[in-house]
Amino acid sequence: MFDETSRDAGAAHRIVADAPVLVFGGCYSNLQATEALLAEARRLGVPPGRMICTGDIIAYGANPRETLALIRAAGIATVMGNCEESLARNDSDCGCGFAQGSVCDRLSAAWFAYATQQVDPDDRRWMAALPRQIDLTLAGRRIAVLHGAASRINRFIFASTPEADVAGELALTGAEAVIGGHCGVPFTRPLGTGLWHNSGAIGLPANDGTPRGWFSLLTPRGDGIEIRHLPLDYDHRAAARAMQAARLPRDYAETLERGIWPSFDVLPMREQAETARPLTPPTQRWRPHAPPQPEPTPPVLSAPPARVALDGLETLWFNTGTLCNIACAGCYIESTPRNDRLIYLARAEFDRFMDEAADRHPELREIGLTGGEPFMNPDAPGMIESALERGYRVLVLTNAMRPMQRHLPLLERLRSRHGARLALRISLDHYTLDGHERVRGEGSFAPAMAGLSWLSSRGFPLAIAARFGAEETEAAFRAGFAGLFRDQGLALDAGNPDQLVLFPELADQEPPPAVSETCWQALGSRGRRVMCQSSRMVVRRKGEPAARVAACTLLPYAAAFDLGSSLAEAAAPVTLDHPYCSRFCVFGGATCAAGA
Repeated sequence: MFDETSRDAGAAHRIVADAPVLVFGGCYSNLQATEALLAEARRLGVPPGRMICTGDIIAYGANPRETLALIRAAGIATVMGNCEESLARNDSDCGCGFAQGSVCDRLSAAWFAYATQQVDPDDRRWMAALPRQIDLTLAGRRIAVLHGAASRINRFIFASTPEADVAGELALTGAEAVIGGHCGVPFTRPLGTGLWHNSGAIGLPANDGTPRGWFSLLTPRGDGIEIRHLPLDYDHRAAARAMQAARLPRDYAETLERGIWPSFDVLPMREQAETARPLTPPTQRWRPHAPPQPEPTPPVLSAPPARVALDGLETLWFNTGTLCNIACAGCYIESTPRNDRLIYLARAEFDRFMDEAADRHPELREIGLTGGEPFMNPDAPGMIESALERGYRVLVLTNAMRPMQRHLPLLERLRSRHGARLALRISLDHYTLDGHERVRGEGSFAPAMAGLSWLSSRGFPLAIAARFGAEETEAAFRAGFAGLFRDQGLALDAGNPDQLVLFPELADQEPPPAVSETCWQALGSRGRRVMCQSSRMVVRRKGEPAARVAACTLLPYAAAFDLGSSLAEAAAPVTLDHPYCSRFCVFGGATCAAGA
């Protein structure tokens, strides 16, 4: 039953029930899915008065007005989603919270413009009056129903969101449990004696490789509440045809058919790893006064790990040695002034691999030098010059400090002779002195800035590489660098991912998810690539008789990623089963190669 005493726009509505409650969200203008959901509710014997929608009735699909009309006509209690909020205010975008410039952000602009034209003033008034929270009392338990989170309507809460963050959002509601929406992936997560539940979405698949939508049924059972995640089958092909007829982005129509989202920007690493794996969420019993329940153990990977073939050698890396003039906290390959696990690569070895590359790989365009600090190797300047003379683009990764600065006359001469084919990427881990020196050590910021300023003043093609953690948003991080570039007179665009390259922080991270073959095929179909598809790295390990080839720049020590003593041997496929494969490349989306 409804408590009609609370009907002000934005105020919480109250529902009291002692029988099963059906929860759903994310209709997304999918008329076919919404019709199927209402039919399923009738089959289950749940009347509209015991149904709750977690918002986003209107979004990606072809029938915004018709879908909204079904929900309104049924009288289903609905919380305001970010899409309702934005449409009611006639905003310029959906307010979904996607990263600016991401694929999701770009695609959402098209459907939002379409939906804006479809809804009328009466629809907008109805959406504006929706509550931001519904207080559900089910079997005597107090449950807050909201869209994203209590702190922000468009905050994404996933099954993998840190427990402290989820518990904090639950505490803000003052309830014993939360039913949320927005993220589009169903889950039920115990939080001590509390709970966070998401029914998923009915209007788009859950990125699990099937066309199904998801809803849930909450049923009082003795001293607790049984929570069942239920799949929704519907005529997804008709919904896809309707989207195509409306000339909406084909990416979403393909999602209805293939069950894979058009972009993975919004998904955390664990959820990305579940791409294309059909969901089988278990039925759970919530007993509020029972001892805390552990989180369900992630399923054991049943599919074989992904294997990646070398499509073509676009970048050949040379590790000049792991010795470095500084010791950085969390260095990917542990470079320090004392670590010589990778000894200096000799010029003769460099020439051997360059000759083989010329014979076997006419597609090769770029030579990369990394370390350690490349300019500490006495042969590195000659390697750079030789690669340029052979006609390749050369990318040097350096900290721009004293070892590089000893070679400024040579660099200026090479710049004059070879122009933009010589590029440098400078490691600068933060836009402030303190932030940079927390990683690279006291006294490291000023010398790096001096070298960077010299290179910029001479017109070298430059990029900055920084490690990006969870302390700041990406927008704030790039804005900080934009201020630094402006203040220092550097001709760099912090918003350009090729000029400010952000690498994921790998230290002290949770064990990463595995990369299954099924997941990799799905990611590849959406354009995801990894370094080992197009690059290899030559290394000289201490104690070994000759240089060898590693699968990528991050794995010089791992025996499983040693591919032999020649480029011919190194053409073998690579298995994506190292933690760095998932953290850095597959789900981190990073690459060491230069941008296009």
